Amino acid sequence: MAIFEFSEPPLLSRSTIDRADELRGDADRLAAGWPSARVLLVDAEGRSGIGSDGLRWESSATIGDTIPQDAVLIGVRDGVDLWAMRVESVEGKTADPRGSLGRLEPDEAGLLVTALGILNWHASARFSPVDGSPTVPARAGWTRKSTTTGREEFPRTDAAIITVVHDGADHVLLGRQSGWPDRWFSTFAGFVEPGESLEQCVVRELHEETGLDVFEPRYLGSQPWPFPRSLMMGFAARADRDQPLDFLDGEITEAHWFPRDEVLAALESGDEWLRGETDPGAGPRLRLPGSISIARGLVHAWATTPT
Repeated sequence: MAIFEFSEPPLLSRSTIDRADELRGDADRLAAGWPSARVLLVDAEGRSGIGSDGLRWESSATIGDTIPQDAVLIGVRDGVDLWAMRVESVEGKTADPRGSLGRLEPDEAGLLVTALGILNWHASARFSPVDGSPTVPARAGWTRKSTTTGREEFPRTDAAIITVVHDGADHVLLGRQSGWPDRWFSTFAGFVEPGESLEQCVVRELHEETGLDVFEPRYLGSQPWPFPRSLMMGFAARADRDQPLDFLDGEITEAHWFPRDEVLAALESGDEWLRGETDPGAGPRLRLPGSISIARGLVHAWATTPT
């Protein structure tokens, strides 16, 4: 069996932007950089401003003379501090992140992913999980502090595995949930439970979702997924194509072993899922996730490596 790998990092894992951790606690430095800073505004639905050449960054002068408490420093590029803020609405042309991320160059995509992930955490962390006291942003938005005890809370990222299951030869197993339109198929994913390794999670999730006993789980790479704030860790695993499928937990309602040539045809067609689409129309029986998903990268890595 040939060993397959990603030909390049997943789309949302290619950013080289300086995240500037060392600046987050330096109030004087941040204040000095604010007049020349740029700010990315994001609404409650995750939409941000889009310009002709990528994300639309606002001048800090349009925001205020001082750094708002709820602004988050998301990086430094070419000596300019980059911040993100959640607002009720964004004026001008906007784009949904699921549709826009694939059209952004890697650094801009990485900045948007970072902004969404940290802002989504802030939205759900307004009270201390220890004593219920209100919390406020601190350290340039990278922690929250209790207003009564001063206890710091740090951003939470949900660990999840996503797995391409193959038979060691020329077939791959893809499944679909009941709420998906016909012909939408993808790899298998699930959240890591306490006390569980990533490899154990692969085995458990695949058994729960398909009834299969997978083996040889192998890590390929990871990608942030800001919906709302997960880290998807990609794996490959083998299974016996003759073992009956049994959708034990009810999350997956249909799955098939697809031959390599059919998967390659689906990849080459360029046909991808569209957010909000309810009727994919006529066409072949297989339609794959979009380019921003690590799922597509996993399928591509398997399909393009000859056995």
